Amino acid sequence: MNVLLIVSGGIAAYKSIDLSSSLVKKGHDVKVVLTENAKKFVTELPFQTLTKNRVYTSTFEELDEKEIQHIDLTKWADKIIVAPATANIISKFACGIADDLATSLMLAVQDITKVYIVPAMNTVMYNNPIIQENISRLLKLGFNFVEPDSGLLACGDVGKGKFPTIEKIEGTVFSESELDLKGKKVLVTAGPTKEFIDPFRCLTNPSTGKMGIAIANEFKKRGAEVILVTSVKNDSINRDIKVVEIISTNDMFEAVKNNFKDCDYIVKAAAVSDYTPVQVYDKKVKKQDGNLTMEFERTQDILKYVGENKNENQIVVGFAAETNDLIAYAREKIVKKNLDYIVANDISKKDIGFGSEDNEVCIIDKFNNITKIDKTSKANIAKEIVDIISK
Repeated sequence: MNVLLIVSGGIAAYKSIDLSSSLVKKGHDVKVVLTENAKKFVTELPFQTLTKNRVYTSTFEELDEKEIQHIDLTKWADKIIVAPATANIISKFACGIADDLATSLMLAVQDITKVYIVPAMNTVMYNNPIIQENISRLLKLGFNFVEPDSGLLACGDVGKGKFPTIEKIEGTVFSESELDLKGKKVLVTAGPTKEFIDPFRCLTNPSTGKMGIAIANEFKKRGAEVILVTSVKNDSINRDIKVVEIISTNDMFEAVKNNFKDCDYIVKAAAVSDYTPVQVYDKKVKKQDGNLTMEFERTQDILKYVGENKNENQIVVGFAAETNDLIAYAREKIVKKNLDYIVANDISKKDIGFGSEDNEVCIIDKFNNITKIDKTSKANIAKEIVDIISK
């Protein structure tokens, strides 16, 4: 899910660093807006490092000439969290003041029900009738609020106004109603396999596993129990996902065979090796005069095995990474391997596919219906894939 985090200038601003980290670990794509006052308490660097996205600070710093920041950020965001929300920014929201990026983009939000405001301030300030009236006004308009906690405040007072726990914020923003796949079990494969020739050399490919990981994270975010079979170690994998580590295609085959039978969805996004050496040398193969000839044999076709052995209630999704005749090869594959869906992408395009943060795909079902998704982030594509196969 795309989450826009707005940080305003209160002492609790440092806690928003932990909030951004937690959101990223749970698989969300997070972008951060810092107000000028927030920059008095925290810097851009920790947010940029944790989210892997640039941090937005000014209405007039348009680094991309195609982007109108305060408009495009609101369109991009599925959820907008204002944490901490000071008395100042709450009052500006309530009065429609737009004197910086944070307040300007709030006026550009079409669906204000996706905005969650997290007040954090001194108890007396929070209870001030002006602030309470402004909160009431925003609530009536459809804004959501996360109640502050009570306790010892930074100023030494004790009372209501403390920055809530991260669990409380996330529990409010991502409610049970959005866990539409709770009770479902999913198996996803991601990344490359390695077929070793000797202890130092192997047959592999440049897949990073980002697409498969994004799909696994999306399923997990929506409440599913997820098993991820992969050779990739990546900090973006949701910590609640069960990861089965593999190296070779045979490793992956065994892991899938042992885990897929009680899964509702099987998504085979890994880029596996089709061939493996007949002979694997236990020592490094030395350079010789002339050419070297090696014999390779076919690896187990994991996707075909799952397609042939799935039950009628299981949904099996394959991937077709091609350099030409994309749709034709994908259609052939969906029939040959008894799939319910196939996701086809053109890996010959330099700006998408392997190693890229973006992709562009066609989702084809077994009835030959095609849904084209234009170039966008792999997280967005993962959401579209899960939406389509789970409806």
